[in-house]
Amino acid sequence: WRNNLPVLHGLQAIWHINFRGYKSRAVLPYVHHLRDLPAYLQQLTMESLGKSTTKTGRKVDYSTGQVIWGSEGTNGQHSFHQLLLQGTEPVSVDFIATREAHCDTENHRHLLGNCLAQSQALMAGKSAAQSHRELLDQGLEAEFAKSLAPHKAVPGNRPSNTLLLDDLKPRSLGALLAFYEHSVFVQSVIWNINAFDQWGVELGKTLHHRLFQQLDSNKPRTSHLEELDSSTNTLIETLTQAPNPPDHS
Repeated sequence: WRNNLPVLHGLQAIWHINFRGYKSRAVLPYVHHLRDLPAYLQQLTMESLGKSTTKTGRKVDYSTGQVIWGSEGTNGQHSFHQLLLQGTEPVSVDFIATREAHCDTENHRHLLGNCLAQSQALMAGKSAAQSHRELLDQGLEAEFAKSLAPHKAVPGNRPSNTLLLDDLKPRSLGALLAFYEHSVFVQSVIWNINAFDQWGVELGKTLHHRLFQQLDSNKPRTSHLEELDSSTNTLIETLTQAPNPPDHS
């Protein structure tokens, strides 16, 4: 198992969730063709591991699963990477890149450079003292450099993986998806939960059938309305009321 990447990834997730308390994982592909991968992995992971009962029906007394999110890496750099680098809650991160270019060579080098830079920044960070020296070297006044340095410090030691694919041919893409699928299965085995059901989702589907009928303002309300909680009842009444006419005064 020491050379089994899905097992190692699954064990790492267990370590992050149950021992380090990392509640979410960001998936950041630096490949435009993989821009929808985070959404796919969100469904795969959260639907499979979002369970609170073991296979034998016992309620678990430990955390299971992470919130999976992310976007195309270069887009994320200008939105949520700030939280990854300097936020108070560490986030597990998976960077994904390809060795083979899928655009012109120079642009691909920029993609790879950005990917490696982000992973290095998460790992190594930058101290306030280092930031202070850099600001002084740039010619800033000593007092201003001292006050600004703490804001430019990056703590480092933030967890991340960098997954490098040779290319995006069907074999490589299939291997990547299988990697994540097997990682999820490893976690489910360790937690003793069933990764192949989704009973929580079924509840929402059942409730929808009841509520759909109540949202038709042209039909009389049924007795089911009396069985609903006050919050849902109020929302239905608000949604089915005729809108107020615009005030043109």
